[in-house]
Amino acid sequence: MRRISTILFLCLFTIVLSACTQGVKTDTAVHCSSVIDRIMERGELIIGTAGSMPPFNMTTKAGDVIGIDIDIARAMADSMGATLRIETMPFHELLRAVESGKVDMVLSAMTMTPVRNMQVAFVGPYYISGKAFLTKKKTLASVTDATEIDSPDTILTALKGSTSQYFVETVLPKAKLITTNNYKEAVNLVLQDKVHALLADYPICVISTFRYPDQGLVPVFAPITFEPYGIALPGNDPLLVNWVENFLGILEGSGQLEEINLKWLKNMSWLKQLP
Repeated sequence: MRRISTILFLCLFTIVLSACTQGVKTDTAVHCSSVIDRIMERGELIIGTAGSMPPFNMTTKAGDVIGIDIDIARAMADSMGATLRIETMPFHELLRAVESGKVDMVLSAMTMTPVRNMQVAFVGPYYISGKAFLTKKKTLASVTDATEIDSPDTILTALKGSTSQYFVETVLPKAKLITTNNYKEAVNLVLQDKVHALLADYPICVISTFRYPDQGLVPVFAPITFEPYGIALPGNDPLLVNWVENFLGILEGSGQLEEINLKWLKNMSWLKQLP
């Protein structure tokens, strides 16, 4: 019996080894090959993003996804000699997409946190932000400390799965929280007076005031959080992590990263493309 078990084990090992070395497209082969190998084999870099977080990623009336994150992704694909494919999905599904291999990496204004970093690897930051409130309420516009509005009478909204949701739940536990799948839903709740404010990263709030200039929206900066945006990567591929680290260092050192940021943050003409 022991001999039979040993023979079966050796046969199984041989099959697995063959799949790894010959590139057989099985589930086992996916885990044996590196992500870079898979990108090169198909000639395509697959990026996951929410597609609803201006100015970092947003979907136009024509269905194109544009923004800071997309320009970085395109430069990355060009450096790899690959074409770029964008997969959009709700923000809270992005990390699972990296872990499952549905996407090669995530570029979606995602803050690098210790909790997220236990799930996936991160390279960055490529942008640093902080929290802000987007509101129509004059009383909230004068707030200097977020805890001033920690009350059962306060209704806030935040993106599901975001650090903003975590902030409200931990720092403002008395406030009522409504989570949304994207920022358009959240901003509409503010515009319709269904919530008192949206808690989001500062650029998101500022862009919303430009997008709806006649709605009385006010961004209230709350310098109480540090939000370093990073590129989320599979945690089991050190070569890919090293490649992205070097790529981002070159992008920043050459001044190209600053040019990309200024392109979207200084010129708001792209707002006309949004639905």
